[in-house]
Amino acid sequence: MDKIKIIFEPDKNKPFLVIYKPKNLPSAPLNENDKNNALSQAIQLFPEIQNVIGKKQIEYGLLHRLDTATDGLLLICTTQECYDFLFEQQKLGNIVKHYSAKCDILMENAKLLGGFPENRISSNIDIHRTYKIESFFRSFSKGNKEVRPVTSESPLAVQKKVGTKKNYTTNVTILQKHKDFCLVECKISQGFRHQVRCHLSWIGLPIQNDKLYNYKTKLIYENSQKEDVTKKNHPQIEDDLSFTATKIEFEYPKGDLNSYEIAFTWT
Repeated sequence: MDKIKIIFEPDKNKPFLVIYKPKNLPSAPLNENDKNNALSQAIQLFPEIQNVIGKKQIEYGLLHRLDTATDGLLLICTTQECYDFLFEQQKLGNIVKHYSAKCDILMENAKLLGGFPENRISSNIDIHRTYKIESFFRSFSKGNKEVRPVTSESPLAVQKKVGTKKNYTTNVTILQKHKDFCLVECKISQGFRHQVRCHLSWIGLPIQNDKLYNYKTKLIYENSQKEDVTKKNHPQIEDDLSFTATKIEFEYPKGDLNSYEIAFTWT
């Protein structure tokens, strides 16, 4: 089992820890007996996490999650007071998360995948430019394994599929641009499941090796399933999502800005 790394240890004045979660390790347990996850590893090192009553009983002081395929920074509280304060800050959009991604340039990606609104971003992706991507979200695909953006211009039947009609924003900055791919930094202050992955997919910049939101990778993965090809033959499909949660910024206590950052772990 891959191990977490401690980026910041809790102390008396800052009763929280920041950890690095490796790829393919779940953020949180599925049930009380599940120990194969980042939170359970953190509890082994800091048992006081279990004294916190969180949003879910088995998640204790965990403030947010990362997709299993995504590596990067997680924030966990070790006291109730800290959790309650930061949970409220998160709801207000005052915890800012940064992600780095290596994306294919595939402007027809959303159309090929289906279920997306019209892409209103210019097909001419400009280096150093920041794009503001906004939408509601709805569940999509068999078993609701994916999500799709929804806008006020989406058909009414689609808009009705939105649960809580809340607008989510992803700011995407193009750091480098090459012939077939680009490197981007994304910033969000409030997150929905798969938000950044889906928003990048929508504007024609699907993350490399994303088997849900990159049409080329999804096709390879689905064909490999039909042909009964083992994971060993296509390790990049499962293991090498080029997407890392690289930075997190928040206040604690009030007025004291905390910022933690790591380099992305893919090349």
